[in-house]
Amino acid sequence: MSDPVPTEPSPRQDRRFGLQTLRHQAAAAPQAWVPTAVGYATLVIGLLDIAGAVFPRFRRSRMHELAGMLPGGVTTLATAGSLMIGILLVLLAHALRRRKRRAWRAVVVLLPVSAALHLLRWHAAVPAAVSLILFVVMLAHRREFYARADPRTRWRALWNLLGMGTVSFLLGLLIVSVHPRSEIGNPGLGERIQHVVYGLFGFEGPIRYTYERTSDLVGYSLAALGLLTALTTAYLALRPSEPVAALTVEDERKVRALLDRHGDRDSLGYFALRRDKSVLFSPTGKAAISYRVVSGVMLASGDPVGDVEAWPGAIKVFMAEARAHAWVPAVMGCSEVGGEVWTREAGLDALELGDEAIVHTDAFSLSGRAMRNVRQMVKRIERNGYSCKVRRVAELEPEERERITLAAARWRGTDTERGFSMALGRFGDPTDDDCLVVTAHREAGPEEPAGDPALGDLKAVLHFVPWGRDGISLELMRRDRAADPGLNELLIVAALQAAPGLGIRRVSLNFAMFRSALARGERLGAGPVLRAWRGLLVFLSRWFQIESLYKFNAKFQPEWEPRFLVYPAARDLPRIGLAAMQAEAFITLGMPRLGRRGLGQGGPSEPKRAQLAA
Repeated sequence: MSDPVPTEPSPRQDRRFGLQTLRHQAAAAPQAWVPTAVGYATLVIGLLDIAGAVFPRFRRSRMHELAGMLPGGVTTLATAGSLMIGILLVLLAHALRRRKRRAWRAVVVLLPVSAALHLLRWHAAVPAAVSLILFVVMLAHRREFYARADPRTRWRALWNLLGMGTVSFLLGLLIVSVHPRSEIGNPGLGERIQHVVYGLFGFEGPIRYTYERTSDLVGYSLAALGLLTALTTAYLALRPSEPVAALTVEDERKVRALLDRHGDRDSLGYFALRRDKSVLFSPTGKAAISYRVVSGVMLASGDPVGDVEAWPGAIKVFMAEARAHAWVPAVMGCSEVGGEVWTREAGLDALELGDEAIVHTDAFSLSGRAMRNVRQMVKRIERNGYSCKVRRVAELEPEERERITLAAARWRGTDTERGFSMALGRFGDPTDDDCLVVTAHREAGPEEPAGDPALGDLKAVLHFVPWGRDGISLELMRRDRAADPGLNELLIVAALQAAPGLGIRRVSLNFAMFRSALARGERLGAGPVLRAWRGLLVFLSRWFQIESLYKFNAKFQPEWEPRFLVYPAARDLPRIGLAAMQAEAFITLGMPRLGRRGLGQGGPSEPKRAQLAA
């Protein structure tokens, strides 16, 4: 049995917490334009510093003669330093726009140094004054930069080495190439590249310059680029890494307890147990929201888990966490009730994302004209020798669990396991024994080629997660690509027909994105805008299976339940869309995680999690 969820004496503590949060946010009164303006100003100053250090003409001014009175080494080192500071300012500009506190601290240190170097190199008062003005503005608005750092891993050090190394090489090649009159002879591209590579490591290259100051300038600049790449990479590699999103054993125990009490409400509730998500609880512990941070977007899915009365408290905690890190809050696939609570409590907006197909098993039948195509397909594939088994995962032998896990991985079709909002990402875990698995089997005929001996007669698999006490939600659908068409229809029909005997009244099938637009766009009398929108969706279906999923679900005469995307503002939609596609693994950016495990493996804390099944 799961441990009970801790409760508080007052059931309205969640709402009081929400009012306190709103008062705190109102007192803060953040000015959205300040971080954006400061970030772009920092970017411009950084680019000007880089340009002034790279191109000789930017270093010429009416006061250039006064700069020449200084020792050559001073101005040369100042130019190299300005190049380093310019690159750092460009790198930190984006973090400033996201209100990051650490970026603010770094830029506050760099701007006065940049101003001093401007005066030291060219006696340029205007760029120095601009840097100092920005410095004063940042000090005056320091409260606008409150966001904590994002979760990080040491893979960023490798990306920094590759990215900064490439940028340093290209800038170095540009520096070497913009002094053609100072070179002795006419060195080719190969000699220039060799000179840059040597210079990045602090050694003298094959090119010789007429003037000693030019030679020092190129040498110091290349060394500065190499030093900057090395220092930033070492900093990212040696700093302590923050944990990525992960569901702890204790959090999983609490979420399961909430699902035991309130799991009937949302068909997506069980997916809060994905172990690559983090979870936040309301102050009373009666509600929870699972989420993952992707590209600066704090992405939740489905409705909050738990008591509806405690949802406002959980939402306030969620929004406070998003604000603390300057993340963009968003929710994928919440219900209509959930969307109303989110928009009311958090001041967000909602957009209909699509519809979930729900079949009521007591009303399902293969008879009738509407089910003729499914009925004929099922009968045909049964005549071809296919049969189905419907069981709880607890009924599977260990060997069969391993066989299904292996088959699902081989039939996946992609190297990356997809899914976030409506996928569990594992199979056969000891804590998931209540899940339902439907398998299709067929023995090969005497004249047919033998299949994979490791899979035996297994040809397809469906995996459903619990939806409260009397429902299941489709999580996984995989089949052998060489199997006969119609096998998925056979599996779903087998699950729907066996469901009443297992006490299951509701079955949630696939989610159909923009279903209403597809349905209305093909009706008689649809307007040109609706038809054009449907045409675009049909075109996108070549890659994202939008229309095919809708038509597949519609075969079973389901009840359509709308699902919504909740977001702060329309300008955030492109960013949220990109983050959602990354979370669902339609787009993969960044390095793979070390120690990442495939479907069906529980990860490093598996022995501890097995205790939850007791």
